[in-house]
Amino acid sequence: MNAYVLLKTVHILSSTLLFGTGLGTAFFMWFTHRSGQIAAIAVATRLTVRADLFFTTPAVIVQPLSGYLLMRLMGFDLHTPWLQVAAALYLVTGACWLPVVWLQWRARNLANTALRSGTVLPPAYHRCMRLWFALGWPAFFAVIAIFWLMIAKPTLWA
Repeated sequence: MNAYVLLKTVHILSSTLLFGTGLGTAFFMWFTHRSGQIAAIAVATRLTVRADLFFTTPAVIVQPLSGYLLMRLMGFDLHTPWLQVAAALYLVTGACWLPVVWLQWRARNLANTALRSGTVLPPAYHRCMRLWFALGWPAFFAVIAIFWLMIAKPTLWA
């Protein structure tokens, strides 16, 4: 296997892992949250935090590294417009994801406290989840746009 095929495989697999883990954990965490079942919420938030640690974080690191190496190997310039837009969207995604990670930890801690104490979920938990949900949308659409840019490689401006 040559360097290009290896790098492209790593890049595609890590992007798939990044998108799939994000979408999967968002689905399960949001619908578990909507159930109102504190024990289920405690489990879902704990597993979401773990999934981000084990899958999302490594993919977040691999993506720009493998992307940069692919760009160099394919002879693209850093000033290529679609690459600039893709990099900007990646930063937007990261700007959404970093607070989401904190919000997930916070939601997990609040759910675990409510479960242990036998109380209802506090307003802080619900605020975390509303913000978590709101931050997920721009990140989701940014990743979709990045996929399109990587595939189409459009001429955006001269």
